[in-house]
Amino acid sequence: MKVTKTLKLRSVLTALALVVAPGAVVVGTAGEAFAVTKISHATATSMFQQVGITWSSSGNCSNRNNSTCTSFDQLNLATAQGAQTLKRASGCAVNITGGTETGHASGTYSHWNGYKLDFAKYTCVGNYIKNNFTYIGLRGDGAPQWRSGSGNIYADEGNHWDVLYYNCGGC
Repeated sequence: MKVTKTLKLRSVLTALALVVAPGAVVVGTAGEAFAVTKISHATATSMFQQVGITWSSSGNCSNRNNSTCTSFDQLNLATAQGAQTLKRASGCAVNITGGTETGHASGTYSHWNGYKLDFAKYTCVGNYIKNNFTYIGLRGDGAPQWRSGSGNIYADEGNHWDVLYYNCGGC
């Protein structure tokens, strides 16, 4: 019975992911309570273009294995949706400067694993975060952090925002 329910849930999630983001892949094991949907670079850039989000890289490239590139390969769907939510809610210009490319800190909730994006520091975005989210103190590396109502974490790393998306931010 449990396997049947898990398979039905997986089928529904897969179908939903394909409707929401064609080309997306749902990954996970039967024992997980949730599935993470991974998307391609092309799917992510299309989603970002839909709401006017820009992106840039110091190397003018998108190779996930090159630290000077900005890649969205293997980005979590919820992370891309979280960026869309920030853009829509804030009305600010949003420029992504870091995605899933190598060169970031490791860990479960990391850039490489699709949970994080880096945003350029714009006054509008900073004011929105500081005025609408809850200050939760300093991260281990000293970066001040704010938590959104949905639980996502925005860390001010000095020259950019490092954002951890556990979910889509109320999309």
